[in-house]
Amino acid sequence: MKKFNIRKVLDGLTAASSSSSSATAQPGTPRENDVVQETLQSEHFQLCKTVRHGFPYQPSSMAFDPVQKILAIGTQTGALRLFGRAGVECYCQHESGAAVIQLQFLINEGALVSALADDSIHLWNLRQKIPAILHSLKFNRERITYCHLPFQSKWLYIGTERGNIHIVNVESFTLSGYVIMWNKAIELSTKTHPGPVVHISDNPMDEGKLLIGFECGVVVLWDLKSKKADYRYNYDEAIHSVAWHHEGKQFVCSHSDGTLTTWNVRAPAKPAQIITPHGKQPKDGKKPEPCKPILKVEYKTTRAGDPFMVLCGGLSYDTVGRRACLTVMHGKSTAVLEMDYPIVDFLTLCETPYPNDFQEPYAVVVLLEKDLVVIDLGQIGYPIFENPYPLTIHESPVTCCEYFADCPAELIPALYSVGSRQKRQGYSKKEWPISGGNWGQGTQSYPEIIITGHADGSIKFWDASALMLQVLYKIKTAKVFERTRGKEDKPSTDIVEEDPFAIQTLCWCPESRMLCVAGVSAHVIVYRFSKQEVTTEVVQLLEVRMQCEFSDVDSPDPGGEQTPTLPTSGASSSPQESEPHAQSSTGSNSSNGPRDNIPCLQVRSSPLKQSPGYQVELVIQLVWVSGEPPQQITSLAINSSYGLVVFGNSNGLAVVDYLQKTLLLNMGTLELYSPSEPYQRQPRSPRKARQPSGALCDSNDGSNPPEDRCKSPTSVKSKSRHFSKTVANDLAKISRKISTSSEQKPDLDAKDNSFTRSRSSSVTSIDRESREAISSFHFCESLPRKTDSLVTPCLMVGTTQGSVIMVALSLPPGGDQRMQQPVGISSCGTLVRLKGGILTMALLDSTGTLLPPSYEPWYDPNASDEEKEKIRRRRPGSPPSSQEGQDSQFAVLCSEKQAKVVAMPSQTRVYKHNITETSFVLRADVVQMAGANCIACFCANGHIMTLSLPSLRPLLDVNYLPLTDMRIARTFCFSNLGQALYLTSPTEIQRITYSQETCDNLQEMLSELFTPVETPEAPNRGFFKGLFGGGAQSLDREDLFGETAAGKASRSLAQHIPGPGSMEGMKGAASGVVGDLARARIALDERGQKLGELEERTAAMMASAESFSKHAHDMMLKYKDKKWYQL
Repeated sequence: MKKFNIRKVLDGLTAASSSSSSATAQPGTPRENDVVQETLQSEHFQLCKTVRHGFPYQPSSMAFDPVQKILAIGTQTGALRLFGRAGVECYCQHESGAAVIQLQFLINEGALVSALADDSIHLWNLRQKIPAILHSLKFNRERITYCHLPFQSKWLYIGTERGNIHIVNVESFTLSGYVIMWNKAIELSTKTHPGPVVHISDNPMDEGKLLIGFECGVVVLWDLKSKKADYRYNYDEAIHSVAWHHEGKQFVCSHSDGTLTTWNVRAPAKPAQIITPHGKQPKDGKKPEPCKPILKVEYKTTRAGDPFMVLCGGLSYDTVGRRACLTVMHGKSTAVLEMDYPIVDFLTLCETPYPNDFQEPYAVVVLLEKDLVVIDLGQIGYPIFENPYPLTIHESPVTCCEYFADCPAELIPALYSVGSRQKRQGYSKKEWPISGGNWGQGTQSYPEIIITGHADGSIKFWDASALMLQVLYKIKTAKVFERTRGKEDKPSTDIVEEDPFAIQTLCWCPESRMLCVAGVSAHVIVYRFSKQEVTTEVVQLLEVRMQCEFSDVDSPDPGGEQTPTLPTSGASSSPQESEPHAQSSTGSNSSNGPRDNIPCLQVRSSPLKQSPGYQVELVIQLVWVSGEPPQQITSLAINSSYGLVVFGNSNGLAVVDYLQKTLLLNMGTLELYSPSEPYQRQPRSPRKARQPSGALCDSNDGSNPPEDRCKSPTSVKSKSRHFSKTVANDLAKISRKISTSSEQKPDLDAKDNSFTRSRSSSVTSIDRESREAISSFHFCESLPRKTDSLVTPCLMVGTTQGSVIMVALSLPPGGDQRMQQPVGISSCGTLVRLKGGILTMALLDSTGTLLPPSYEPWYDPNASDEEKEKIRRRRPGSPPSSQEGQDSQFAVLCSEKQAKVVAMPSQTRVYKHNITETSFVLRADVVQMAGANCIACFCANGHIMTLSLPSLRPLLDVNYLPLTDMRIARTFCFSNLGQALYLTSPTEIQRITYSQETCDNLQEMLSELFTPVETPEAPNRGFFKGLFGGGAQSLDREDLFGETAAGKASRSLAQHIPGPGSMEGMKGAASGVVGDLARARIALDERGQKLGELEERTAAMMASAESFSKHAHDMMLKYKDKKWYQL
């Protein structure tokens, strides 16, 4: 039976209405949808989350299943992350969003109990691929402070802030009537409240004895059967944690003054031992100085040698500024292991799950605020294990992100081979100990690569295939520059206070492996990929002067572009301009005059050793102009087939030939418009006498002293120059969009009316010039003019004001001529105007097939000449030439507000769709999906939409995620085959899919957490222990805590909430190919479940009737022979 989705039905209705209203063809143009057969339908789309990668943000608690070998981490936002072997990880979320204060595995049962800060406890079923809550219990009158679930027990002890202990049956999630009240536990003579319960554990050798630790320093050994305290242990310092010796005769407490007290169970009068691990021992025998609290201690025994005592905290107060430490005490040796971040929690991993056996610890898992470290206890020096999880995404804050699905197959092995040489040494030789779970059996096998740019200037390549994530390779772009000096040497005109190397945007061509990155200090670096190591003696440097001057505007002439006093954005930076201050070799930064021709960063002058991988081809830097800093780069593109890189900002654009290392074009945005358009000027020829402003500069040019050449990085606007590392990057892309959204209507009216106004309005020209920035580029082979009949290399330029301008490129022949003859560039005027800034552009052929930019296949630049001279083919081959009067291409254009499809070369609008009226689009990409193409959009109001091509029919519109953070806007990106991602927190990448096929196959692709494993055998008690009763004492907790013995708990104490886990989880899993069969099976299961419940109720009633009959018979026998006066 076919499934119906009401949202998709509505999408189809809106598509029909929108195509009739807005997607109509221009008069005289044939209906293109008669020609182009579109295959994508709304049934191809569905939105769902797939996996979350990275370090759990703001972790708060941790647990480990020693049999399943699964690690669980809870966070302050109510998230749960579960980890097994490399590639096995899972994310789930508590609806309340309250912090997870404690986690407890039902060891080897495939279940987990979580306790939250909102005083609720939840039982998670881990036997399904997407874990779900089976039961919840919400406490109403008491606050939960500590939980303890003994191994192989179904009774969970819950300590509260009031000092009481309640007991929950984890099978039914009902409270027992058995309660340990604080006033019964402590001595009657005690006048003060003992404080919250901070520890609960049962004696490893006697399950009937419960050790309860109160915050004030009192520890009570409670006898569960007799319901009274056996012993009370008093110490005058607050307790943080307690740990048993496995024989149950001793326990250790950690205290707030940095001491550890060891107690013999049968000697409660005083501790057997008091030590201060990090305290300085005074010579006169006095008490050592107090230290910081020891927050946690674990006491683990070994058969062969001394026990291990592992603790965190306890450092002396004079170690101010010292990093957090984990202390491992083994015999007489004490090792203090420094951590990079504060410790949240730690767990010692042991060979046995039984608390009454020798523990044999082999590793310590340390959960830090921003890292997860596992220490090998079995090797000298306690080395750490190499972490196989992708937890280093946030090593430096992520500033930009790109996602490439369906890459060339040879890319991942190539990146892995060069990246494997970057790995650290000195790790433990043993296998990673968290090794549970199994990988998914997904059928999707196409290569996927994620690239992240970071605040420290590093770039990481990640293998994201098959829902996994693994770092492949890392580039450090900061190596190209001299290191920044100390704060006392910094100039007074700082623009970005920190992270001058932060990556702003990047452009990567997977086929040619060319990489181009732009940084916040207005610099661009072009990289080539090579498998051979080289040493670059002099880093190739090109300095570009882009400016926007208003100082000369006194009396504007109606003639417009003929008047030299008009604002000429970028005029002095054009290669042909011969103004004296454009000499880049004579930069000035004296205290008397403004900075001029000074780049923000100084390129290193010493030789640069470049390892195999990405190697610097060219560095381009924008320079200061008359005391004004260069504007940050807002858009970037590279084309390996043409050998060109182009970048733009709020002043204009520059085109650089990275093969010849020359500046081809440098002009203001307004100069791109043709003279026939209002307010615009004819662009000057890019190939006149070249001045040094665009010349190739050696980075070790001695004309500028180093202190003058190494300048502070730039921000978006010179007026507000002090930005943090993330804000500086955000503003370049986002702030203009928010302002554009609020000012959109009046601004657009002014723009549209400007075509009919007089061209003499230079004030409007100045206003527009100051705001119109370059927002996007697209290299293509197209027909830039209406009269063209043959395709030629082109550059499409999109601006923040919604203009799309065509620029024709004239390339010299290949080979030697390419290196000697100049590339010709000519602007062909505006192609079309849209509302809002242009986000993405693409080209389709007459059948609706995407025409990707041409590229040059990768070759090793350091290989032999024969390899370099191989024929470099282009893709795609030149499309067939257009016939007169017939359009052979479609230009697809998407802005912050709308999308348009324009026929080429006639430049007539074929389709138009208004994406949003009240919000604006943050990210749009033309992507391949199910053998066809579509536009995928992410709006600031949280909607994710897809539009068909070329007719722009809405296929998907889901209100997914409101823009709550600039980080999401900065990192959201779509890729082919229905994949997308964004940074959901500073440390985590969330991947989503908008493909119905992927959603259907998701269950198969996800990894399994639970695998059937036999529980290890219990330790042998031994002959003598069995004979004299020295072994572990078992306890039938059912007799103590069950309803028949303990009665019912108060209903007002806690509320039971059945979870959606069991049957609902199965319903969710049954939406695949065999959905109908699965639903039928579920219906049978539900029926069986109901019959089972009915049978249980019938059995209970029969048992009750039988019990009543028995009691009545006993009563009759008791009083049968008695007289009435004996009753």
